[in-house]
Amino acid sequence: MKYYSLNNKAKEVSFKDAVIKGLAEDKGLYFPEEINQISKEIIENIDNYSNEEIAFAAIQQFVGDEIPEAILKNIIAETLSFDFPLIAIEDNIKTLELFHGPTMAFKDVGARFMARCLGYFNRDSDREVTVLVATSGDTGGAVASGFLGVKNVKVVILYPSKKVSDVQEKQLTTLGANISALEVDGTFDDCQAMVKKAFLDNSITDNKQLTSANSINVARWLPQMFYFFFAYKQLKDKNKKLVFSIPSGNFGNICAGMMAKKLGLPVHQFIAATNINDVVPKFLETGEYNPKPSHQTISNAMDVGDPSNFIRIQKIYNDDLETLKGDLYSYSFTDEETKKAMLHIYHNDNYIADPHGAVGYLGCKKYQANNQNTQCIFLETAHPVKFLDVVEPVIEKSLKYPPQIEAVINKTKEASFIKTYDELKAFLLTK
Repeated sequence: MKYYSLNNKAKEVSFKDAVIKGLAEDKGLYFPEEINQISKEIIENIDNYSNEEIAFAAIQQFVGDEIPEAILKNIIAETLSFDFPLIAIEDNIKTLELFHGPTMAFKDVGARFMARCLGYFNRDSDREVTVLVATSGDTGGAVASGFLGVKNVKVVILYPSKKVSDVQEKQLTTLGANISALEVDGTFDDCQAMVKKAFLDNSITDNKQLTSANSINVARWLPQMFYFFFAYKQLKDKNKKLVFSIPSGNFGNICAGMMAKKLGLPVHQFIAATNINDVVPKFLETGEYNPKPSHQTISNAMDVGDPSNFIRIQKIYNDDLETLKGDLYSYSFTDEETKKAMLHIYHNDNYIADPHGAVGYLGCKKYQANNQNTQCIFLETAHPVKFLDVVEPVIEKSLKYPPQIEAVINKTKEASFIKTYDELKAFLLTK
């Protein structure tokens, strides 16, 4: 499988090179040259296949022969070593829990898969690779956990100061070893801009092999397809129209869902549920894509004003807005609406949702108001304990730390504070 840049000014590369480079030389995101449907037999008899078999069928064409089949299957087995339960919430509304991994966030799957792929590709090399990543919340912890101790790999994580939760901060600043955290005086968009600038800075790339572990990296992005197959597998009624409502920030997750549909998964509709950072809802209304500075909300992982993966979504739909609008609805919700939804779900459905999952739930409710003969699954992307400062005051209940959080919450934060790109550059060149 070859990958090409969506800016169309860089040469095609292999899966290995796309993983190691992260971003193309022309600043474009890599995209697979072909997308082929998987066997209909797997879709029609999905109950008979294990999660590992489904994941292998979904990802194998994108890896090709660059990782031997037995090793790829082992990577998948290690990546998927926890559960992905589908939980009934209300009539025709369910949630897929994606927080049962080591850092209790959906990004564990992509981070673990990518770390293992990079470890394989770097197995015989003495050249060190630096994973440079920006996070608005959960990516940092997942990447830190996934890459901890990987041979010849250093990880540098940029996160916006005072704009991630306490638990999220501890997860990305306390591991030490080959993991470094940079606390940035700015927003997530500022962090992401610094990362992208570093990839294009020859004075850095001539001395360091950089790669990214954001969802701009194909090995972080593509494994997120698995979730949608796992949800479909658990449905008892596979004939009713299936709708996914995905809390969306950088749009990697929903983009992966659209790839799953391209592979043959029978999805009727996608809903991109956002907070007040509403670039995509406005785009679907007006046809004009206008990135803007992000605003801080209680669903901080979605505080993105220029979602990187939306260009991939446009490519999946051949840059045809009307075709895209046939598959995608997008709604934005305020913090107040999100809190009301969290309280409603807790009192009426006896379920504790984190603020991102609550936004996904609101997407289901708004869509089903005019589309009643559907079943909607919203993705619960992180454990509510990661957002105690939001969840506990809303539901007026104290939550206990699960073991994964207990392991880090009392550790000492270690992070370097930076304000400018030049400070990031100096850090990368001297560490």
